[in-house]
Amino acid sequence: MPPAVCLEILGTIRRPASCDRSVWEEVSGYDENLNTIRTYQVCNVFEPSQNNWLLTTFIDRRGAQRIYVEMRFTVRDCSSIPNVPGSCKETFNLYYYETDSVIATKGTAFWMEAPYLKVDTIAADESFSQVDFGGRLMKVNTEVRSFGPLSKNGFYLAFQDYGACMSLLSVRVFYKKCPSVVQNFAIFPETMTGAESTSLVIARGICIPNSEEVDVPIKLYCNGDGEWMVPIGSCTCKAGERARDTNSCPPGTFKSSQGPGLCLQCPSNSRSAAEAATICVCRNGYYRGDVDQPDMPCTSVPSGPRNVISVVNETSVILEWHRPRETGGREDVVYNIVCKKCRADRRTCSHCDDNVEFVPRQLGLTETRVFISNLWAHTLYSFEIQAVNGVTNKSPYPAQHVSIDITTNQAAPSIVPIMHQVSSTMKSFTLSWPQPEQPNGIILDYELRFYEKDHAEMNSTMVRSETNTARVEGLRAGTVYVVQVRARTVAGFGKYSGKMCFQTLTDDDYKSELREQLPLIAGSAAAGLVFIVSLVAISIVCSRKRAYTKEAVYSDKLQHYSSPGMKIYIDPFTYEDPNEAVREFAKEIDVSTVKIEEVIGAGEFGEVYKGRLKLPGKREIYVAIKTLKAGYVEKQRRDFLSEASIMGQFDHPNIIRLEGVVTKSRPVMIVTEFMENGALDSFLRQNDGQFTVIQLVGMMRGISAGMKYLSEMNYVHRDLAARNILVNSNLVCKVSDFGLSRYLQDDTSDPSYTSSLGGKIPVRWTAPEAIAYRKFTSASDVWSYGIVMWEVMSFGERPYWDMSNQDVINAIEQDYRLPPPMDCPSALHQLMLDCWQKDRNARPRFTDIVNTLDKMIRNPASLKQVASIPAVPSQPLLDRSIPDFNTFSSVGEWLGAIKMTQYRDNFLNSGFTSLQLVAQMTSEDLLRIGVTLAGHQKKILSNVASMRVQMSQCQSPTTMA
Repeated sequence: MPPAVCLEILGTIRRPASCDRSVWEEVSGYDENLNTIRTYQVCNVFEPSQNNWLLTTFIDRRGAQRIYVEMRFTVRDCSSIPNVPGSCKETFNLYYYETDSVIATKGTAFWMEAPYLKVDTIAADESFSQVDFGGRLMKVNTEVRSFGPLSKNGFYLAFQDYGACMSLLSVRVFYKKCPSVVQNFAIFPETMTGAESTSLVIARGICIPNSEEVDVPIKLYCNGDGEWMVPIGSCTCKAGERARDTNSCPPGTFKSSQGPGLCLQCPSNSRSAAEAATICVCRNGYYRGDVDQPDMPCTSVPSGPRNVISVVNETSVILEWHRPRETGGREDVVYNIVCKKCRADRRTCSHCDDNVEFVPRQLGLTETRVFISNLWAHTLYSFEIQAVNGVTNKSPYPAQHVSIDITTNQAAPSIVPIMHQVSSTMKSFTLSWPQPEQPNGIILDYELRFYEKDHAEMNSTMVRSETNTARVEGLRAGTVYVVQVRARTVAGFGKYSGKMCFQTLTDDDYKSELREQLPLIAGSAAAGLVFIVSLVAISIVCSRKRAYTKEAVYSDKLQHYSSPGMKIYIDPFTYEDPNEAVREFAKEIDVSTVKIEEVIGAGEFGEVYKGRLKLPGKREIYVAIKTLKAGYVEKQRRDFLSEASIMGQFDHPNIIRLEGVVTKSRPVMIVTEFMENGALDSFLRQNDGQFTVIQLVGMMRGISAGMKYLSEMNYVHRDLAARNILVNSNLVCKVSDFGLSRYLQDDTSDPSYTSSLGGKIPVRWTAPEAIAYRKFTSASDVWSYGIVMWEVMSFGERPYWDMSNQDVINAIEQDYRLPPPMDCPSALHQLMLDCWQKDRNARPRFTDIVNTLDKMIRNPASLKQVASIPAVPSQPLLDRSIPDFNTFSSVGEWLGAIKMTQYRDNFLNSGFTSLQLVAQMTSEDLLRIGVTLAGHQKKILSNVASMRVQMSQCQSPTTMA
């Protein structure tokens, strides 16, 4: 507040001027508490037209915009003054004048000339009528008035008496402000109130030490009464800091979250050695689970299950056991069953077949009992029962387990999976089938039962066959029959297969077959006609027999084509009118059945949308819609639709499916199935480290199956890369983007396409012969597939990192090859190297790749050996997955090189400010600083290990030969 205000009598104004002296007098008196005070009094009520002024000295406003004046005064009741004229008043006026400098002194007539602004007329709430003998003034009034806004340096106050008998006891001039305050862990500065009593002044806050912003901006509002209100935003204590005095948490305590709260003692089996700990690190042999909170104790792994009991029933077994003695201090103990099928001499064991069933399940059992079925008969099995809990995956040691060996009993064969019609006549048909997946011994014979579809099952007829082919005769023409088959061993019959329907030929069908053979007969020479016709007929029958008696491969995962009926891809650009290819291979869709919902990308020709397709008689499905932008020329339309005429020829679960095209309205559209997870490369990067090796191999297997199908159609993709693989919600991978592909001319044993176009080539994915000579074959697609494998195992890493295209070409020419990604099984990296053979004839075919991956999936143990990267790489040009730490000047640069920049602040805030300190990091350190994803931990620790090796090499003496 401003200092005490000095009141001065500067003069009087009378109207009319009839006196030379001031009527305001400074006198001594007493206040209501009998304290001596100096007052200004005026009581010239007997003279008319009073106009007496009292002026303050200059008052500096000190930045205040609104000023308050508190006045303590007494006023005598006019009625208590005898013979008082009618001009007596019981009020006075308050004025102010704003100026930048001192301009009024004694002896001046400033008050006469200045344009004072009136604040208010001041009236007494209580007036007095007499004075006691001690001179004490009675009934003191206190009034407060305010004025503003002020903009100049200061002001004068003036009090005008115009006929009152009064005393001015004190005048207090002040302004209001909101005091400096700490609220919501933020400091707000002292803030003046606004120019009006209703004004709100915004004050910005600054977080107190050891705290940080939660919401921004952080502010309070200062109202006209000098009170803070309407807090917005806040700060909160940093993790590791406590609210009481904002000191860091001492060793042995921690604070894991922002906000107020006290430091907590470290939970059981954990410790913190430094101040400001955000988490207490577990002691050796103890861990926290992925969902455990920082204030929970560290726990350990359970001991193994006990007292396993088995009950064998043919090819099924029941296992029961007791809980572990030690649970590791946790309640989330569950059990996993590892099943291995062994040779009788126990020398080798392999993982059980995929069709072995576990009830209720194989992994994550909460009960101590499991039922296992679909085992092989007369086979030795080894079952491992693991006890695991929420921290087992944190321990470097295998889960504690107990094993038991069991030999299954004799059992009947499993179900025959499917039947196939080889041929049909008016009175018979021939069927074939594969043997059961689990014969459980030598198959003695098969039994078929069949009956007419319109008759009851009880009227069925039985037929026996010693092979997996049978001819069923004595049937009625044009009749549908229901057929089932079952296999028999010494243990008896297995269960019947599912019901399948087969139909004999009608008379018209039979005549139609003969008509198909007539052109062959008519084309023969006239001489020896009967003999030649006989030979032709025999040839046809034998040919058909050979085609159908060849053992069929049944799979619901792949589409196979037999040689006689091989489907060959037709290049749409070979058509004189490419629109004819579109009409032949792509179905026209009515635009009214397509609903566009949202843009999901942009292609070469226009926008790509997500939408829905509702065809008549079918359920509504989600689709992807490629559109041709407006203003196209005919060549752009033809090129745009060529992809549809290519896709429309394919039908395979690992090739993107064409739903149809819209060409009769605008915009022109290509409609395909919708793949929820988008492109494979970005999907892998978003889920870095989140998939198991088996899941990744499954993705690669799907891609290779699709490419096998394309290669069998004599189709070369030319742009196989993870960006051109789409992934649906079930993690099924499908080959897409057929813009660079061309038809293979089949005039040589090794059909190829030699491009005469300059065009851009995706160098990092392209085989060397395709780069050098534009020689594209299925073998060059195999090279690209090896790069895709590397992308998958590195979770979307860019092949060859930041090398230029020319560097990549030079490196491949010098026989350099990409090193194995982190944690890549050696078997998979070897398959990659096979795909990258310089001699294209030495590369595996896609058929070989599919078979190899199938074997790995059936035998996961083959994927356990991880490919190693030498400490001193023999191929330094390509070994960039482990960067040279000597090239980095800071921890931030090193983290950027290994694509872990998101942890920069974690490292620096935890004291790992130099590469020398980083080289000493452990897995416990990573957990402590907040690196919790297992994939990221492995990647960082792998590079830390390499850093140690590089440091040791730098420090070791160099020897010379």
